[in-house]
Amino acid sequence: MNNGRFAISVHILSLLAFEEEEWISSEYLAGSININPVLVRKELGNLRARGLVISKEGKAGGSQLAKPAESIFMSEIYDAVRQNDLLGKGINAPNPKCRVGRQINGYLDELYTEAELALRGSLSKKSLADFCRNFETVHPKT
Repeated sequence: MNNGRFAISVHILSLLAFEEEEWISSEYLAGSININPVLVRKELGNLRARGLVISKEGKAGGSQLAKPAESIFMSEIYDAVRQNDLLGKGINAPNPKCRVGRQINGYLDELYTEAELALRGSLSKKSLADFCRNFETVHPKT
């Protein structure tokens, strides 16, 4: 997945985690991410459909996490935005008469499945709360 949606969603959810009692507007989120609020609202709709956020309309409206940050895992966020194969697919049909060409797609599929499982395994070990702890630590400038 290389379309940026994971980074945007993690950014949104991290901001909501820090303001857990407040209803956060899409304009505020967009200002932090530095993107158009329409894109934020689109991603919020996706996150809402996946049960990760709740939203309230109106002047005092906005979005909040649907559950505690400790119970949202990075793998859930990945699954919410995943659209394509992690490493992509070839766009051409290899030559079936070639010893590599006739078999490569099957072997690539196996490789991609292994990589995807490893990525998901790693992401499933880190919660949103774990990720947000990065922002509580002051890192010295180098």
